[in-house]
Amino acid sequence: MTSLDSESDLSAFRARVRGAMQHPKACPDFGAILIPALHDQARAWQATIFELGLAGLHWPVEYGGQGLSHAHSAVWFEECARAGVAPYLNLQGNILTGEAVLRSGTDEQKRRILPSILDGSALWCQLFSEPNAGSDLAGLSTSAVADGDGFVVNGQKVWSSNAQFADFGILLARTDQDQPKHRGISFFCIDMRSPGIEIRPLKQMTGDEEFCEVFMTDVLLPADTLLGPLNDGWRVAMEVLGDERGAFGTAGVISLRRRMDALAEAGRGAGPVSRDALASLMGRGSALGAMLQRVEMASAAKLLRTELETDALALEGRVAGAQAMLAGELADRMLYAPGMRIAGGSSEVQRNILGERVLGLPREPRPS
Repeated sequence: MTSLDSESDLSAFRARVRGAMQHPKACPDFGAILIPALHDQARAWQATIFELGLAGLHWPVEYGGQGLSHAHSAVWFEECARAGVAPYLNLQGNILTGEAVLRSGTDEQKRRILPSILDGSALWCQLFSEPNAGSDLAGLSTSAVADGDGFVVNGQKVWSSNAQFADFGILLARTDQDQPKHRGISFFCIDMRSPGIEIRPLKQMTGDEEFCEVFMTDVLLPADTLLGPLNDGWRVAMEVLGDERGAFGTAGVISLRRRMDALAEAGRGAGPVSRDALASLMGRGSALGAMLQRVEMASAAKLLRTELETDALALEGRVAGAQAMLAGELADRMLYAPGMRIAGGSSEVQRNILGERVLGLPREPRPS
């Protein structure tokens, strides 16, 4: 350990973070997707985190960060998980965009983009998925055609969380139709208020509108919106998606324990059939907790977490009985649950990844 992340330093920092968890503006943890009802509170909380000197802990000071270590960031995520507090404004900005810009951006891009993420003045969304590509992200057809010093973008994206509120977005677009599909893609940081962008929120079963369709018609992008080399966007994107887990190993275990404790409490007084189902879920939760510590098992962990949470909500509904059909938090969570099997890579896709890349099974047939 360096002096920066010595045991004594991290212990003092942890105490400081625990104090921040009691701040009156602390926003409840909402998971990977910022729900519209917490939009204003989350933005105010991000501004507060920045004011407290707790935003961008391992980011360089010259870009608005604190210049500390990844160990400090891990402490922050762990304590947020323990307290049930949101660790940032949203994943798409603070993790996906931020880490991508830190890794692949120019110095000018870092100075222009990063500080506004940390102080909460800019909300970001992700423009990756497309309706005609399905789970084949590299099969995207949105095009960015070079035009003078910039690009002209045409295409459609879908499942873009918080796009209706976002100031900026990270975009994958095809910039070379003649290259193999993974090699002709570029990564852009775009202004969501650009002319030619139309955003249509999608109504969910819960009544919320967390996701959107985004249509882009002759959208002009300046050259400095390109992040990383031209036609190297797939590499940038894959590194970004790998950052989703980053420091979340222990924090994920802590969140899981809190969830399992809540589930055990909900199961008190249940009948023998429900108790048997609860015991099975607790065992699966223990196995998942061990797996969350292994970054190389990301697909398996995502699959197990999604299936565990869906089954846990079904059990909660069974224990609650008719009460679960009434409007309220449990009913909302049960209506939301099926979407978890799709978001972030469907369960079917995760099983394919495990079968092909881990077990060495034959690849699923794919159209050329």
